Amino acid sequence: MPITRTFTRPRKTVAGAAMLACTALALASCGGDDGDSAGGSSDTLRLWHYEGQNSAMGIAWDEAIRIFEEETGATVEFEEKGFEQIRQTANMVLNSDQAPDLMEYNKGNASAGLLASQGLLTDISDAAAEYGWDGMLSESLQTTARYDENGVMGSGPWYGVPNYGEFVMFYYNKDMFAEYGIEVPKTFDDLVAAMDAFVAEGVTPLAMSGAEYPAGQLFYELALSQADRQFVDDYQVYENPVDFGGPELSYAAKTFDEWVKAGYVSGDSASLKAEDMGTGFIGGEFPMVYSGSWWYGRFTDEISDFEWSTFAFPGSDLHPGSSGNLWVVPTASDNKELAYEFIDITMRPEIQALLGNNGGVPVAADPADIKDEKSKELISLFNEINEADGLAFYPDWPVAGYYDTIVGALQQLINQSASPDEVLQQLQGPYEDGVAEITG
Repeated sequence: MPITRTFTRPRKTVAGAAMLACTALALASCGGDDGDSAGGSSDTLRLWHYEGQNSAMGIAWDEAIRIFEEETGATVEFEEKGFEQIRQTANMVLNSDQAPDLMEYNKGNASAGLLASQGLLTDISDAAAEYGWDGMLSESLQTTARYDENGVMGSGPWYGVPNYGEFVMFYYNKDMFAEYGIEVPKTFDDLVAAMDAFVAEGVTPLAMSGAEYPAGQLFYELALSQADRQFVDDYQVYENPVDFGGPELSYAAKTFDEWVKAGYVSGDSASLKAEDMGTGFIGGEFPMVYSGSWWYGRFTDEISDFEWSTFAFPGSDLHPGSSGNLWVVPTASDNKELAYEFIDITMRPEIQALLGNNGGVPVAADPADIKDEKSKELISLFNEINEADGLAFYPDWPVAGYYDTIVGALQQLINQSASPDEVLQQLQGPYEDGVAEITG
């Protein structure tokens, strides 16, 4: 069951405040909408997202809801959905009268791109220009906001707006490293040596989830460690055919297999979900976890028994990462103008600062507004990677349904029921079939 939190603060007479908001936000139609239907109300914004209340995004967006209701006099009807819940049901829900007015959705060809190509998302290019979002986001961050007629990212109309960035890194337990006298890795060889040292002490070095996204992200990073930008462009936007027996992906499969055999990754993790992986690290069971910046705020909030920090995957110039998930406006939305107003509030400096000071990666914050030292550490690492053109997107993005393909294949590496070559064959067929279907 989804968690439902309905924000219903008392309605006010807000003519003056609304006029001020219109002026400040340069709205063409303040508080308007594209019409009502039996499923919607002109003064209610139905909002879905899947961020936890104590995450940076959850905290910032709760404040955005408060501001939105105060300035517009409208009510936000918010439902917190699970990531998998939205991913698995989006096509069906957005084709019905149950569609929200605004929702968070995963970016990439296989996600937002697919929905855009099916006509389920609103082209918001005019709103992006009107509100100035196209000037707030760097070209690299705009990549995931725009999709062509085939749903391929990087060009075409705007179908979403990211208001935060994200990337994948190592989190490490400083106390465990100190306890066993192990140095924090600076090179790939250092990383392997550190994991060997933990294994020698009877400690599994890496928390892992094989039943959801984390294994795929580690596999992709291993490939990226052998790759250049051309490989990313080939894999993600089909500039050239991808060789699944080539040096990038074959290295990833063989190295992942070696890490399992060496005890760096537990075979039992094949059935674990991302939540299990995260709580294992929070509980001090593992010295390292390789996962996304979306955990940063939660780790800051929930880890109290040990000191921890982060480092980028050593020896690689490219890392899984991109803009954050997108605000998208379903075609079936009853209140599109209200949706645009809410998006714009999440791009304001005060909301961006709130996001940044709670472990998020803002895309339009004033650096002087970020006061939290732990947050500065995260944002500095992201900026370093972004400025070096190091964001390489995610492995499941290229084609529809590929997320499940990757999860299933890598579970077999973790439980040692398939060889690296067999796993690569499982990945190759659906990828090539999907690309052929998209490109004709």
